[in-house]
Amino acid sequence: MNPSRSKTLDYTPARVTVAVMTYLPNQVGYFQHRFDVTRLTIESILANTSKPYDLLVFDNGSCPEMVKYLVSLNKAGKIDHLMLSKHNMGKLNALYRIMQSAPGEIIAYTDDDVFFLPGWLEAHLEIIDTFPNVGAVTGFYIRQRVNMSSDSTLKFAENGADATRRGLLMPRKWEEEYMDNSGRTEARYQEEVAGIEDIIVKYKGLEAWVSAHHFQVVTPKAVIVPILEEMLTQGWSDQLMGRMVEMDDRMDAKGYLRFCTLEQTVMLMGNAINKEIAQVAEKYGLNAAEVNQPTAVPKLAKNRYVQNIMQRLINFLYKRLNT
Repeated sequence: MNPSRSKTLDYTPARVTVAVMTYLPNQVGYFQHRFDVTRLTIESILANTSKPYDLLVFDNGSCPEMVKYLVSLNKAGKIDHLMLSKHNMGKLNALYRIMQSAPGEIIAYTDDDVFFLPGWLEAHLEIIDTFPNVGAVTGFYIRQRVNMSSDSTLKFAENGADATRRGLLMPRKWEEEYMDNSGRTEARYQEEVAGIEDIIVKYKGLEAWVSAHHFQVVTPKAVIVPILEEMLTQGWSDQLMGRMVEMDDRMDAKGYLRFCTLEQTVMLMGNAINKEIAQVAEKYGLNAAEVNQPTAVPKLAKNRYVQNIMQRLINFLYKRLNT
């Protein structure tokens, strides 16, 4: 008889599963500095999360160096649940499997380029536990998102909130940080946010920004899993990326509210560690070397014919490195 038959579990899942999706196919070009960015994402979670949680990492077909790093964390007991995919199965498919597998009733999902500040989880959970019918909470406010997937939340701001503040309330520093780390020019950013005002709602003494995004989000499992099941009627999508905004829209259409913490509780890193992130990491005892980014593109590189040649060379090298 199997000796485990009469035994009971000594493991009980935490209320929250913190889930990270990693993807590092190589360490050249676009992904040159991504290993350190991903490492800092995980290390900031480990260092700055004080409430009980289980850490789940889903690797979506990374190179051996990333897999080796994740396996070492799992063996050291820092990653509770490690899922390794030989192939990149696409973001939506991987996200569905993460949400299905997460043992907690609340899932704190993040892409692998986000730095987490102390108290981040408490701030997210306070909104979920205070406001009614919350579907998503994020920790980095983006003004453009007020006009995206927010109809139900805007109705709540008008009819359900105890108080509402409107106007250009977002600190300029947050705007600059978002532009820097998302690769946006000032002109493109201003075009995206033209005519949009910030909205802060207050409910039972707690304030939050109206809007949320999907690259870092805390959501009840009971909310997100049925939405993904509706999107993947056959259990699978053939798209590598995309449909994330559709996921947000579906949540909004079901009447779920979408908020952002009043104080910034996470920082978007982008594809390389800049000076500010390096300083913040050092403040919390984490090792992060700044990557000096070029301030201007050489004039020759802007030539369309030169760009075509460079792109062909990149494609050739990428193919050689991945075959």
